[in-house]
Amino acid sequence: MNALGRHLLLELYECNAEVLNSLGTIKSALVEAARRAEATIIDVVFHEFNPFGISGVVVIAESHLSIHTWPEHRYAAVDIFSCGEALKPAEAAAYLVEQLGAERASCVEVKRGVFPRVSSPLKSSGEGPASYGPSQELQVVF
Repeated sequence: MNALGRHLLLELYECNAEVLNSLGTIKSALVEAARRAEATIIDVVFHEFNPFGISGVVVIAESHLSIHTWPEHRYAAVDIFSCGEALKPAEAAAYLVEQLGAERASCVEVKRGVFPRVSSPLKSSGEGPASYGPSQELQVVF
């Protein structure tokens, strides 16, 4: 089944706390990760929190990369969302694991925009709603 996009959810633990609290380093790492994925960068927005922590997003033509850091816990949450098949999100993920010094990392890939198959063609108005295949249950991953 084809999907409109791939969404990588990275959990990065035991990272370098100084890196996680450096706005310049985090911004550079996320921008370079987008480049390594061969993405088209549209905009870059980051915010540094007081006393620590950074949130940021690199908006790309193909979707986005985002990060939220908790230096006090040596933890970062990263999303890499890519639409289409042209990007290399796994290369971006591997680069970020290395740059943030994560000693432990996990990655979950979620396929986004997977539509149920239509079992009958759409009907014109007045003929009632189209019928669809069996409903899909929400899957929660822990």
